[in-house]
Amino acid sequence: MTATQQPAAQAQQRMHEHDDDGAAAAGGAAPLDLLLADAAGSPLRRFVPGMSGVHFGVGLARHPRRVAGRYAGLAAELVKVGVGRSELEPHPKDRRFTEDAWSKNPFLKRTLQGYLAAGEAVRGLVGDAELGWGDAQRMGFIMDNLVEASSPSNNPLLNPKVLKRIIDTGGGNLVEGARRLVRDFATTPRVPSMVEPDAFEVGTDLAVTPGEVVLRTDVFELIQYTPQTPQVREVPLVIVPPTINKYYVIDLAPQRSLVEHLVGQGHQVYCISWRNPDARHADWGVDTYVAAILEAMTTAESISRQPRTAVLGICSGGMLTSMALAHLAARDELDRVAALSLAVTVIDQAQAGLPSALLSHKAAAASTRASAERGYLDGRTLAEVFAWLRPNDLIWNYWVNNYLMGHAPKAFDILYWNADPVRMTAAMHRDFMDLAIRNALTEAGGTRVMETDIDLGEVTSDAYVVAGIADHLCAWEACYRTTQLLGGETRFVLSTSGHIAAMVNPPGNEKASFQTSDTNPAEAADWLAGATKVRGSWWEDYADWLHERTGEMRNKPTRMGSAKYEPICPAPGEYVHDR
Repeated sequence: MTATQQPAAQAQQRMHEHDDDGAAAAGGAAPLDLLLADAAGSPLRRFVPGMSGVHFGVGLARHPRRVAGRYAGLAAELVKVGVGRSELEPHPKDRRFTEDAWSKNPFLKRTLQGYLAAGEAVRGLVGDAELGWGDAQRMGFIMDNLVEASSPSNNPLLNPKVLKRIIDTGGGNLVEGARRLVRDFATTPRVPSMVEPDAFEVGTDLAVTPGEVVLRTDVFELIQYTPQTPQVREVPLVIVPPTINKYYVIDLAPQRSLVEHLVGQGHQVYCISWRNPDARHADWGVDTYVAAILEAMTTAESISRQPRTAVLGICSGGMLTSMALAHLAARDELDRVAALSLAVTVIDQAQAGLPSALLSHKAAAASTRASAERGYLDGRTLAEVFAWLRPNDLIWNYWVNNYLMGHAPKAFDILYWNADPVRMTAAMHRDFMDLAIRNALTEAGGTRVMETDIDLGEVTSDAYVVAGIADHLCAWEACYRTTQLLGGETRFVLSTSGHIAAMVNPPGNEKASFQTSDTNPAEAADWLAGATKVRGSWWEDYADWLHERTGEMRNKPTRMGSAKYEPICPAPGEYVHDR
């Protein structure tokens, strides 16, 4: 980025080119280990620039002409704003300024244009300083939050929609908004509510695909889903969800459920539902969860009477799944794996996006000490961290709706799931932080799991890796680097969606598409240049890919579970209801 001025609409494009609100709330499935340090500390610490601020100041001092040019350009633009000759306007996708008054009222128009000009200048200073990657990410995060917080749409005395609402309700909207604000900030996460706590009911509105819990341990429940086709594929699929959110992101609602889709395609589907741990389980670490994945695979193999399983890991569950398979490879047992699938999973943590830039050794050490004292890391604190990564979508949008307008947030299933987190044990927190700081999974023998050295290059199973091009948490380029770590044939698929919309991507959406290629060059940019765009949902592509690796068709089982694994209770089970 240079000091050259650009139109405000273009400057804001990065902030407003996103998927729907649900996708923006993707937080619960982030590259988790890179944000755990922030979640365990003070909420204000993420806004303290620290040494990045020092480097920022030094960088600006080294380029006085650029800074002077930046401010001269801002002054010239503000003069144009004052005399009514400015052509600045918000990005077409910016929903904050859709009211006619922003363009037709002279005072409000000038206020908006002044804000756009100032915001462009402030963000431009980060590029002018020519910072290193990490410092630029940290300062960009702080500047973005400052700019979004200062938007005139957040001011009840300037927002025309809010002013009209005050007149219509006689100020009742502000009374209701104050009540909501007090309720929201009384407990973590201290951010505006994105969905009402009673908007949905798990097992009634969400997670309703029929199935049975066929195994319950201290760590997890295993759900076997009821076949919906006369014949099924021989080899079962075991899904490993994130460890910081409930499993039902892959079984949201009818027509929006990956599980429902795969069962409808004739696959035998099993899914882990993690227990919500507390201080009693503080010593559950990576070994505990990897052992749980292997136990789930063994159970599915036993029930289906097959020697192999296919495995799908999602986000942090994908990291654990990759380690489980590397453990099997080290024990010469990888023939148990028919196929590996990873969704929105970052294994190579080098420059893995903004979350990676926010991590430091000092913060990591402080956060692990804090969780060790408590015995766990509360998933609700992570929701707060995630929200501030997208302040316009996840903070100020709801500030206006909930507190200034006095409205209840709309009921949206993804947002409800996002607000239903799982705690992380202190040992798991410590292990994930260690993996992130050392980027240990990128090196053969960089870490040990269950007394075996981990080498992802020995995982030679066919792999299907999916990422979202608009993912603001797991940069798709970081997800792509997994193709260079695994030792087998990998099909990389890039969805047009963001973090969670990349997962909740049912067929039938006319806007849905994905990109893929027959080759995986070393650099993500080279892959993208040679990729082919395909219309439709990657779910269909994935089901076809699984068909080729999960055996022949056979008659569906006549009963759920088996003599050894009798059904315990109907899906979604009991652990999913733990708060």
